[in-house]
Amino acid sequence: MTMCHHGMVPGPTNTQFAVAVHVLTYLSAEGGNRPISSDELSGSTNTNPVYVRRVLGPLRDAGLVHARQGSQGGWTLGRPAEDITLVDVWSLLQGDEPVLGLHGPNPKCPVGAGIQDALHDLDAAVAAALRAELGRRTIADLVNAATGPVGVRRRRR
Repeated sequence: MTMCHHGMVPGPTNTQFAVAVHVLTYLSAEGGNRPISSDELSGSTNTNPVYVRRVLGPLRDAGLVHARQGSQGGWTLGRPAEDITLVDVWSLLQGDEPVLGLHGPNPKCPVGAGIQDALHDLDAAVAAALRAELGRRTIADLVNAATGPVGVRRRRR
């Protein structure tokens, strides 16, 4: 039996979707009509303000958020939270990237030569299910889940 060995090094986890959803939820829950600075958003997400701005760029371009310059500037929602679905965010940040993180196998390996087609089919099915689920949820749903009814903070247990 021939073994097809290739050292596997895991790739970095892409956190853009999670950070974007966190920021949108924060803007809805905490921002109201007040612009929120990148520094405040980075504090909430525990990421660098530059990373937050990089994540928000595509959302700004799509009109999901607005940026105000100046000392009273910051970020605000561009649409009501009820009108922003999670699939909107996913599509902007992930596009058509494989959901399963497909790799380039060794084509000389009997399994590696055929696995890509099988994995692509599986990835397409997983992506369709993911998009369907994300399409059923909005930023407003996450605000309610994270903070409870409007104005009532959920306590950590």
